Amino acid sequence: MTAEDYDIDVKPEIMLMEQVLAPLADGELRIPKFQRPFVWRPEQILDLFDSIERGYPIGSLLFWETSEPLASLDRIGDLPVPPPREGRSVAYVLDGHQRLSALFATLRRPADARRSTAQSDWMWWPYRILGEAGDGVNRYRHWKRPEAPPANYLPLRSVLRTIDFLAYARELAKRAGDDMDVDQLTGEAELVAQRIKSYKLAVVRLVGGSLEDAVEVFSRVNSTGQPMRPAQMVSALTYHTSGQQSLADRLDEMIELIADTGFGEVSPDAVFRSVLAVSGEENVQEARWDVLARRVKDNVQKAVDATEEALTRAVNFLRDVVGVPLARLIPYDAQLMLLTTFFHDRPKPTPQQIQVLIRWFWVTSWSGHFAGANTTQIRQSLAEMRAFARGHGELSISDERPRPFPNRFDLRSARVRAFIIWELQELPERLSPHGEGISPADLLARGATSAYRHVITRPGVAAASSPANRLIMPTAPRVSVKNALLNLPEDVRSDVLESHAIPARAMGLLAAGDDEGFIEARRTELAERERDFMASFGLSSDASLVGEADIDTG
Repeated sequence: MTAEDYDIDVKPEIMLMEQVLAPLADGELRIPKFQRPFVWRPEQILDLFDSIERGYPIGSLLFWETSEPLASLDRIGDLPVPPPREGRSVAYVLDGHQRLSALFATLRRPADARRSTAQSDWMWWPYRILGEAGDGVNRYRHWKRPEAPPANYLPLRSVLRTIDFLAYARELAKRAGDDMDVDQLTGEAELVAQRIKSYKLAVVRLVGGSLEDAVEVFSRVNSTGQPMRPAQMVSALTYHTSGQQSLADRLDEMIELIADTGFGEVSPDAVFRSVLAVSGEENVQEARWDVLARRVKDNVQKAVDATEEALTRAVNFLRDVVGVPLARLIPYDAQLMLLTTFFHDRPKPTPQQIQVLIRWFWVTSWSGHFAGANTTQIRQSLAEMRAFARGHGELSISDERPRPFPNRFDLRSARVRAFIIWELQELPERLSPHGEGISPADLLARGATSAYRHVITRPGVAAASSPANRLIMPTAPRVSVKNALLNLPEDVRSDVLESHAIPARAMGLLAAGDDEGFIEARRTELAERERDFMASFGLSSDASLVGEADIDTG
């Protein structure tokens, strides 16, 4: 089915920067509320402008022109926008919200807009450094200090309007240092401004039709390859009135509720698919979002309320029973969705069911059970979990085998996440180089991957990427983990090493300068301990084997 099959016109066109930003400022181009909030990192704004100056494509924008009223945001980026004028046609942004918000809130920034050292302020004040050689380097910067930036920092808010550009040119002439060629810098600034103003944006306008038509056409013809997330699509299709809270809003509330417990943010897609499962859907990965939305529309509010309760129980199970301290360590989104489904159908499971679920979690994590799972596999797993919750079946994991000890530390690997969850339980309290207690889960919550520091940092060590070469061990400034280990005080030495699962043989090799030997000796220690834990669930694994840490989470 193509766009021609819908009661909607598709009009591709090219627009200049101000032709897109002016309707935003006038309230005639709006961001619908079912879109997710602005989530770009500050450096993404800089990369966007670097691409624009170089003439690189930044992806097409998709607008839907309609007389159908939709609740929309009253701020774009952090700037307020007026309501739509009565009697004027309105267009809504279906794709391009993040890019447009970045452009609008920086290029249209008022001169008196707030500046401070807080990221929420300085991120909207990007500058182009003038007088620096290009050579492929990004010359866009943020200025995070309280004092004014150097004279050769062109504020991007000055490039669209002539009066603002002239004000900057006068300021440059006044503040330029003796080593600055004002005429050359001004000419460069004019060139930058011209490139931004004349940049051609690819816009696809959808005219007329229903919201269902617009979203369905978008999901099929989107040229950027970056369609709306599933939750946004169904949220759009189940949300029409200004007084109604959107599905996306409710999902955000659930995610925030879990995050506030200290567990961190769970996957939005996992929560969304949990809502679908709780609403009774059998195929939670359905790509025909218009069909799916029609099926769940009348049931979505009740399903969201029920999902919130079941999700809370699932998280409590993962954290308090299995021992998963943080949401980002859950190996697969499917696990959270299936556990939420279970706790919806069985809020108070039997002790036997709890034991089965614990084993199910570990086995599916170690074996890569959900790696690349297709629609049929997820549908079958969902049916099995529902039957198990109701006491009518078992979970088919008897033939699963654990994958070998991972060869590299990569949190995008479910096998690595399973290793970390186990390691945090095996070594719940580490000791600092001075013998003081460290809570690894707390450090991991604050620093994620950076909490695990390399012991061996020398280039050319083949095993340097192994999890066995990572420790959660804070040290004094400019003191490496390796040096801290080699200089442990004698009175705490053995306790510190034991708390980090570093056998005496490994330390002997490290002291002798055998970096590879140290990593291999600690890997053997960790793999054997993990193998013993696997054996408690009736699984066998060869501790001598090392396998690829497949990137398979999600």
